[in-house]
Amino acid sequence: MTRVLSGVTLVLLAVAAVWLAPRLVLLAAAEVLLLLAVIEYAALAKASGVAVPVVPAAVASMAACAAFAGPSGASGAPPIDAVLLSALVALGGVTIAGWRGGPEALASAAAALFPALYLGLPIGAMVAIREAQGREALLLLMLAVIVSDTAQYYTGRAFGRRLLAPVVSPKKTIEGALGGFLFGGLLLVVVGAWWLPAMPWPWRAALGAALVAVGIVGDLFESMLKRSAGVKDSSALIPGHGGVLDRIDALLFAAPLYYIVLRYA
Repeated sequence: MTRVLSGVTLVLLAVAAVWLAPRLVLLAAAEVLLLLAVIEYAALAKASGVAVPVVPAAVASMAACAAFAGPSGASGAPPIDAVLLSALVALGGVTIAGWRGGPEALASAAAALFPALYLGLPIGAMVAIREAQGREALLLLMLAVIVSDTAQYYTGRAFGRRLLAPVVSPKKTIEGALGGFLFGGLLLVVVGAWWLPAMPWPWRAALGAALVAVGIVGDLFESMLKRSAGVKDSSALIPGHGGVLDRIDALLFAAPLYYIVLRYA
């Protein structure tokens, strides 16, 4: 029951933010979410034996999110290329300052820069999707991922027999993944007839399948980080659901693909 209540509350808050919040309020909410995600990421890195400078990494990630959230100058942030290049130089300097002669220099430098790419860009892309394509387009992405995740969980519990990636996730099954493809793809096809009408239904079906596939990869990627760190959840922030990373892991991989398709295809 705790899991269900927490899940419903999260969905309602997400829908309200996407549908009702002005642009700056949505960006502010995205930045808060991002900050929490970076803190969880740094904790996973520390548990894996890699030190991440939380404040510089968070600043770089939040700047990348703000820059990606709109055209150059629209968000008051510098262009995304300037942010990433500056982050590379700044975080490289921070790594040098914190190095004590051990063998972890490359891992520390990579781990410090990675949140800007792994967290900042996808979350910024979601804000950019709403600005460029409308709230319906962003909500369609989020609902497709939510429905797919829910279908994977319950289909896997009911019918799961064969493990999908036992080394990474001992509970994720092939049958659950198929349920995610069915329901997540179906939602994008059906609801997309109203919320993404310019895209023919065969393309929506293909996009739905692709989003579910990369969402599963995103889920497995975060599971890999947790197993490497020896923890079950990224945090205990959300009752019954773990942490922020546990809730947005699929979106972090699905949002970039969705952004690219809507903008360029």
